[in-house]
Amino acid sequence: MAPVLKTSTPRLGKLLKRGFFDRDVREVARDLIGATMLVDGVGGVIVEVEAYHHTEPAAHSYNGPTPRNQVMFGPPGFAYVYRSYGIHWCVNFVCEEEGSASAVLIRALEPTHGIAAMRRRRHLQDVHALCSGPGKLTEALGITIAHNTLPLDRPPIVLHARTDDVEVVAGIRIGITKAVELPWRYGVRGSKFLSKPFPK
Repeated sequence: MAPVLKTSTPRLGKLLKRGFFDRDVREVARDLIGATMLVDGVGGVIVEVEAYHHTEPAAHSYNGPTPRNQVMFGPPGFAYVYRSYGIHWCVNFVCEEEGSASAVLIRALEPTHGIAAMRRRRHLQDVHALCSGPGKLTEALGITIAHNTLPLDRPPIVLHARTDDVEVVAGIRIGITKAVELPWRYGVRGSKFLSKPFPK
């Protein structure tokens, strides 16, 4: 059995409102690092994200609106949830002005709230592995298609601004075949909760 690691519950910052997301998607992505994401009180500190802009072919919105990605074309500050590879859910935060269709994929969290619930949902004990990937964290937080189009500033989803300075590192995105050269993956340097370490 993996060792049980106790983590301290961090001080929560101010609540993030929808206006926070009405900016360049890359700026929002960087500023989300160190913020706390809670879904029905379960979640943790965001340690890894990826930005997707409508002008580059890795974005789901690149070829225009579809029933699946319609929320991306609406106003900022809403959740975009989709099924990846027919296996797991991924959660994104819609950014920029209405019609821009840009979003931030939440890739990894450091669990801080509701860890017992996460362990039940994920059927494992190792706190480092609970939310170390976009599909893992949605399972741990109980996120499904039912959360698609929900506002990011109203329960069940609550976001708190970071309260401490964090060293943000950038690199290329993971698991894509288009626009692979763009350094739009952001994370906490040296975090043990990333889906994949950043190159040194």
